[in-house]
Amino acid sequence: MRVGVLGAGRMGAFHAAALARTEGVAELVVADADPARAAAVAAAVGAGTAASAGELLHARGVDAVVIATATASHAELIVRAARAGLPAFCEKPVALSLPGTVAALREVEAAGTLLQIGFQRRFDPGFRAAREALRSGALGRVHTIRCVTSDPAPPPPAFLPHSGGLIRDCMVHDFDTVRWLTGREVVEVYARGSDAGPAFFREAGDVATAVALLTLDDGTLVTATATRCNGAGYDVRTELSGDRDQWVVGLDERSPMTSAEPGGPAAPARPWPGFLERFEGAYRAELAAFVAAVARGETTGPCPGAEGLRALHVAEACERSRREDRPVRLAETG
Repeated sequence: MRVGVLGAGRMGAFHAAALARTEGVAELVVADADPARAAAVAAAVGAGTAASAGELLHARGVDAVVIATATASHAELIVRAARAGLPAFCEKPVALSLPGTVAALREVEAAGTLLQIGFQRRFDPGFRAAREALRSGALGRVHTIRCVTSDPAPPPPAFLPHSGGLIRDCMVHDFDTVRWLTGREVVEVYARGSDAGPAFFREAGDVATAVALLTLDDGTLVTATATRCNGAGYDVRTELSGDRDQWVVGLDERSPMTSAEPGGPAAPARPWPGFLERFEGAYRAELAAFVAAVARGETTGPCPGAEGLRALHVAEACERSRREDRPVRLAETG
């Protein structure tokens, strides 16, 4: 299989390296708006280069594409790949708005091509084990879910205005995870945010910390918190509490926490520094699943584009709730 990689930034370089070691991938082609950056990534993994996205999408022998470009370009490239008849893997989100997402997904549906969205937590061993435990009934009736997503340091200020904001860019992973773990839908949200961080969050109209209360369609209550300013390290945890048992994902010897209890564990010597290290195996697994789905000729992969739409729907409701300081029903956002 010959796979094209669109984007040679941090995620594009990571995905190119992973694909170079993925079974079934014989050749890679890399394209980026910066030709020198594309050349550097290609040289590191033994890949070829294309002068532009258009050249890559219409190159002879390209069987699939991986889209890891700037967020604002995702929808356009998804549509162009679909029109070229190419299966595509794309980092979330499909688009930064619900109408833009719906329009792109309609193009994919009309073309009959595969689109897989990058919600890598679905491929993490801990999250998969927790899903199996929940679905098997081992936890009993799950009444409470608590999600934590904390970055160790803010992103570059230039990233914020084009990211969609903390809720759409970061917490959307929690929203997808909760739906995937439980098989339930969110019916109502209430969200708050705090910009008590660096001034560039306020200048971008974003928040540095946010919290959301979600109500699922079976009455399960979910809290989700996120921050860009967790100096102890990168922390992603999800706790599932049932009337029989309680499980937690993301609690290990590298979790950036210090126990206040006498004799409790101290801070880890090597806390998780970021998402690439924490989810390295999951990122590789999702790409392997994409390649396998393409090889089988599937048009619906393990995380189809519609899942991105549903998670964004929850994020949009949370953004409205944060702005208007009130609970928001999902039905209100269309």
